[in-house]
Amino acid sequence: MARFKYTNNSQGLFLTVNLDKQIVEGTFEWTLSYLFDRIDLSLFEDDYNNDELGAAAYSPKILLKVIMLCYSRGIISSRKMERACKDNIVVKALAEDSEPDHATIAAFISRNSEAVKELFTQVLLQCSELKLISGEMFAVDGCKLPSNASKEWSGKIDELKKKKEKLKKHITRMILQHQDLDRNEKAKKIQAPFKKTLGDDKERRERSIERLEKKLKRLDGFLSEAVAKKGVSGEEVKTNVTDPESANIKSSHGYIQGYNGIGISDSANQIIVCAEAIGSGPENGCFPKVLDKLEENMKKVSGKKKPLRKSLLEGDTGFFSEENLQEAKKRKIEVLIPDQQFRQRDPVFGEREEKKSKNKKYTIEDFAYDKNDNSYKCPGEKTLKYIGNAKLRNNQGKKYQAKKGTCVKCSLIDKCINKRSAKNPVRTLYVAEKKYEENLSDKMREKIDDPAYRELYSRRMQIIEPVFSNITYCKGMNRFTLRGEKKVNIQWKLFTIVHNLGKCTKTLMERLMGIGGK
Repeated sequence: MARFKYTNNSQGLFLTVNLDKQIVEGTFEWTLSYLFDRIDLSLFEDDYNNDELGAAAYSPKILLKVIMLCYSRGIISSRKMERACKDNIVVKALAEDSEPDHATIAAFISRNSEAVKELFTQVLLQCSELKLISGEMFAVDGCKLPSNASKEWSGKIDELKKKKEKLKKHITRMILQHQDLDRNEKAKKIQAPFKKTLGDDKERRERSIERLEKKLKRLDGFLSEAVAKKGVSGEEVKTNVTDPESANIKSSHGYIQGYNGIGISDSANQIIVCAEAIGSGPENGCFPKVLDKLEENMKKVSGKKKPLRKSLLEGDTGFFSEENLQEAKKRKIEVLIPDQQFRQRDPVFGEREEKKSKNKKYTIEDFAYDKNDNSYKCPGEKTLKYIGNAKLRNNQGKKYQAKKGTCVKCSLIDKCINKRSAKNPVRTLYVAEKKYEENLSDKMREKIDDPAYRELYSRRMQIIEPVFSNITYCKGMNRFTLRGEKKVNIQWKLFTIVHNLGKCTKTLMERLMGIGGK
């Protein structure tokens, strides 16, 4: 018969724990403790008013250390942070044996918008002092994360009104059904043997109706004050009852209800120099705002009046638009933002894109313009005549249309018209008015087709994509727990601060060892 080691769980155990010794050099918590002891956190103290009266408060430095360490370990819930302060020896060491509750932690994060912005800048200054920021090349992109809201409560105003009516009918139907069950003696006999195990069925049904009525009341209250939410294009987009400022976003994992965390990373060591969260899927509408923040932060870091004059900013195709290119030119910032079709012109991706191009619909580039007749010729040699001005999304332009009946028998209709549900579909062409004298979109297409610039653009992914992987996958900061764009912006900045602090660890340790150890 097998023999096992003797164990005794009732045996008393006395351990001597020195909290200061739990912070091991070269770890993230050591970097966090070392830098936060040298960063000015006085702005976090402005919210306190207990100099003479009131109970003593937890130090902002302690709360920040707890939050940063927990975030770095994927603990983003305030209740789990409270538990970590009691159970985790490293968190307890950073908290200096204090145990703030979840309400204190949550309130501290939510109310310190301006202070967190200053903390982000202070950490950037520490990164700059460690020579981790070059300022030569940047990459901008968005990280789409779910928020503390459900897709179930998303929709346009008309869709939510229909949902409200369906919910009303469902409640009415349930009430009638339950009344019938209460009068049905046979149903009572069938349920009687299971009453002890499952409880009173009548009470369960009443609770179910009560929950649905609360949902209806909540939806009714929202619709009474709701205003249609406009997207970047100027058209109505889905809003959310729980968090109206969040958006229904298409991500790599399907549609999510959340926010888009915009980040700009420096090419030297992938330090995030700008972080803004927006309640929108498309990123191109936030480009001017992001440039403002980037210039502001780099002025503080570099001490230069025009820190981006000799820099290059790379963005993905989501940022490509004439307005964004014009905005960068106005600020005298060199950008490299390719159009959506640039890979189709790249011979490297030719074979892969050839399959996609077979199903690609015709665009305005495939139509030939006739100045004399003010009309367009389609690939099928049909004429689209000018029929007047029109507004497409947020742009004014001209509308051209083929004659009715000319497109039905065309052999190219599948590549020309998206929807063939109409009995007599015709092709319509919208041509936006020219807002600027210089067409920077065409120049950018020529620029990105240059092999040298394509090679330069290939650096973009290695500058920004690993940053988002580190935040979401490696460190587990993969969702927002707060609601509202202002509060989510705080949390996104805290996520990026955690990333930047992690980048400081190796360099900081090497510098201190070079000076002479501890």
